[in-house]
Amino acid sequence: MKKTVIVTAIGSFSAQNVISACHKAGMRVVGCDIYPAEWVVNSRDVDVFYRAPYATGREQYRNFLKELCKKEQASVLMPLTDVEIDVIQQWRTELAEDFKMLDAEVWLSDASAVSLCRNKEKMEVFLRERKLCRTIPGVRLAELETMLCSYPLVAKPFDGRSSQGLRILESREDLEFLLHTCSEEQKQQYLVQPKIDGHVITVDVVRNPETGQISCLPRRELLRTLNGAGTSVCVFRNGLLEQQCRDIAEAVGIRGCVNMEFIEADQEKNEYYFLECNPRFAGGVAFSGAAGYDMADAHIRCFTGEKLDELSVTGEQYIARRYAEYSMNSQDKAAGAGQTDSPCNATSQAKGENDR
Repeated sequence: MKKTVIVTAIGSFSAQNVISACHKAGMRVVGCDIYPAEWVVNSRDVDVFYRAPYATGREQYRNFLKELCKKEQASVLMPLTDVEIDVIQQWRTELAEDFKMLDAEVWLSDASAVSLCRNKEKMEVFLRERKLCRTIPGVRLAELETMLCSYPLVAKPFDGRSSQGLRILESREDLEFLLHTCSEEQKQQYLVQPKIDGHVITVDVVRNPETGQISCLPRRELLRTLNGAGTSVCVFRNGLLEQQCRDIAEAVGIRGCVNMEFIEADQEKNEYYFLECNPRFAGGVAFSGAAGYDMADAHIRCFTGEKLDELSVTGEQYIARRYAEYSMNSQDKAAGAGQTDSPCNATSQAKGENDR
């Protein structure tokens, strides 16, 4: 019997690569997303599709996952976005007894590693104290000495995601405006750091604790969307940067694939400043696959006891993302596809065999 995996947020950038890797590993894939199937092209690539409630309604979302795992007899859950990971993180740490009712493995790093990764302030201190890489120290907005500031600055929520809430402060006037428009609670959430110019470097990092293998593949993001997803990149190798990523993954206790971001302040001098580690696939994880190393496949191996393939990518590769259009009308779907209501009031749609 095939292992069934639930992949969430299949409308996200990383989903196609993850779904493909799961099928390649012989798994049955149940996909879900907050939008209806006809809005999400990846709904055609999964074996069954469900429309999910928003993860911001945490209790409803937890109940949805429990019912879905039970109905589909799923033994694995793979969340793809930060908001879902935050729900699962709280679930398995603060509501542990209820979490056991999920009765499925969550293929993420351990709770302690995810907790550290999702707090930019604690992560910076953790790495700086261990001297693992260059970091950018920050101060909470509520504690900032405005008269002593040098500009420009970056202000961002310490637990933010996808560049949401990110502010560039070019002057004291920008800072004063932010201070006057933020509540006291928001001032405690904002982390303020010096702004360092340079390319954003994303490094896909995968670690298998059992075999001791860690593979890293950096890319220079040449064009990005406003929420930080690369659309044109240069994949490259850099021994120093990759070793820093291996050291970080080891120290934090990463399992599976994550993405680390750096600012490349000076390429010639190997001057890289750590920005963050996202405990999930990067939106651009398919760039690594296009360059020659399938990170999603490697992630699966970290949870199935298999060795990772050796990373043999060399040189520089310029890779760009292209979008394509698909007709999603109902008559274009398999004749056997139908819709029913699930026990958790979501909509499911099963694929016919010829719709693979």
